Amino acid sequence: MDAINNRLNPVVQTKGHSAPPQQPGRKGGPNFKMMLRNKEMQAALGSGVMMLAAWGISGSNELLSILLYIAAYTIGGWAKAKEGVATLVKERDLDVNLLMIAAAMGAAAIGYWNEGAMLIFIFALSGALESYTTERSHKDISSLISLKPETALRIDRGTMELVSTDELAPGDLILVKPGELMPSDGKVYKGSSSVNQSYITGESTPVEKASGDEVFAGTMNGEGALYVEVTQLAENSLFSKIIKLVEEAQNEVPASQRFIEKFEGIYAKLIVAITLVIIGALPLLFGWTWGDSFYKACVFLVVASPCALVASIMPVMLSSISSSARRGLLFKGGAHVENMAKTAVVAFDKTGTLTRGVPEVTDLYTAEGFDEMQLLTASAAIESQSMHPLAEAIVSKARIAGAEMREADEVQSITGWGLEGIVDGVKWSIGKTDVLDQRDTDSFWIQTRAVLEQEGKTVSVIIREDEIAGMIAMRDTVRPQALDAVKRLQQLGVKVAMLTGDRKGTADVIAKETGVDFVYAELLPEQKVKQVRKLRETYGHVVMVGDGVNDAPALAAATVGIGMGMSGSGTAIEVADVVLMNDNIEEIAWSIKQSRRAASVVKQNIVFAISVITLLIAGNFLTEIALPFGVIGHEGSTILVILNGLRLLK
Repeated sequence: MDAINNRLNPVVQTKGHSAPPQQPGRKGGPNFKMMLRNKEMQAALGSGVMMLAAWGISGSNELLSILLYIAAYTIGGWAKAKEGVATLVKERDLDVNLLMIAAAMGAAAIGYWNEGAMLIFIFALSGALESYTTERSHKDISSLISLKPETALRIDRGTMELVSTDELAPGDLILVKPGELMPSDGKVYKGSSSVNQSYITGESTPVEKASGDEVFAGTMNGEGALYVEVTQLAENSLFSKIIKLVEEAQNEVPASQRFIEKFEGIYAKLIVAITLVIIGALPLLFGWTWGDSFYKACVFLVVASPCALVASIMPVMLSSISSSARRGLLFKGGAHVENMAKTAVVAFDKTGTLTRGVPEVTDLYTAEGFDEMQLLTASAAIESQSMHPLAEAIVSKARIAGAEMREADEVQSITGWGLEGIVDGVKWSIGKTDVLDQRDTDSFWIQTRAVLEQEGKTVSVIIREDEIAGMIAMRDTVRPQALDAVKRLQQLGVKVAMLTGDRKGTADVIAKETGVDFVYAELLPEQKVKQVRKLRETYGHVVMVGDGVNDAPALAAATVGIGMGMSGSGTAIEVADVVLMNDNIEEIAWSIKQSRRAASVVKQNIVFAISVITLLIAGNFLTEIALPFGVIGHEGSTILVILNGLRLLK
């Protein structure tokens, strides 16, 4: 303790500063400047320039033309060739990269340099577009993650230094100013304040903290400054954890994409086998020249490759992830976009999700000889000097009711109870109702308190001098956008449920205000899990939305778990499949709609890709398809399915 005292006094200097967070861009659609900065796009365009230059001088200088074609092949095909060889060597498997390079080399071998270069150029262009969607998705996600600070004010021997939360160690002393997030778990060493920790306990009102009380990382400090002793190592911040989860999620792909990738390996081997048969069989069976059969095989290799099919899914998913990120929805993988599209029920936690965790005055009872304006005037005069949410609720109620706003004198806090002060020469007090149990009180107040508390309301008693003047009750408020969020979901044909640990009376009131379809109250965390599973058995795919540690099991049990990013706990965010960065629950309906659009675009792409491949293969065997037409038809279809997916960026 002495060591901490030495560090605490006096605080005379502050090192470092924190910059305001940058707001992410809201513009949709492809960013062409960003696209041109993409290295793969630069290589593709360079390949195209070399191809056009080679074609332009092909009649006058054949040697230089061939050298330029070789440059076009190298610039555009080098990266894809490396990928194909790596797959062949490491995984002993074939992919479309190797097929396309083989087809281009085959075309060059029989003198079709321009056709091979065109194939390389268009193939590189489609790959660059796909790479762009990935880069765009990462950029949009990063811009959202950068919104939250990850620093703490550490005090050491009179010096206050701004440090990364990762540098905090047990025994460090930190200062948490009013309105700031707790940077680490710890114990209050000095100061008192109310701390909003509703996502841990489910309490809708802040908890008073004083010396010796425990505080948790990520909880919101109220009106008082707190000196906190760190009790354990600060792990990565919530958003650093999200970054890690996003990086891990890059390897997570939808089930449909996994099927396509597995199919690609088998299909590629089949194409190579048929190509070899064409080269060897046509001269023997039909008397074709080796050159003609090799040309036919090259055309087949081009038109039969599954490039468009392979590119049908992931660009769509990445575009959807990117557009969702710009609206504050962070998907941790394409699989969750696919699952979101199938949503039948959205289940909301109540406190901090459908409600704001901010109380408002719901009831005001006056004793004989008093009126509401008198009580509101006196209460607001005292409470206006406090930043506690309950105090702010009373002041707000007084303003709305048109009560006269006066100043109170000698206002002081009564630890663990409330406030008292002098208004117009009269002593008024407002605080907890436990004083009713310590005096001979009219049973009316006891009964009224019981009824109000049964409804889940926080009750305070108002006292003038030593006389009970009235009783005021407050309750958590519904988010302004909650009703709209529920209506939007129901318009999509999605059922809405509310799961809460609160009393049934409170839950029913909130349910009536928000218009949810189902209400399940008085649930422990494990009971929330059981209820989510029952909903899945009855209706199918269930999305769970929650913000607290107690919601984490239910988030994991749902088809898709959505965590609240602004007010949510680290555990809920880690478990969630989607993070609602700005807590805008009305965006959930948009997300389901966007996911359904993505699923529709994927179906369009797959049908289109298979149709083009089938028609080109049939045309190659039934008619004479020229290699340039095969290149344009096949690679053009690949670019079209990628561009179709890029529409979701808007």
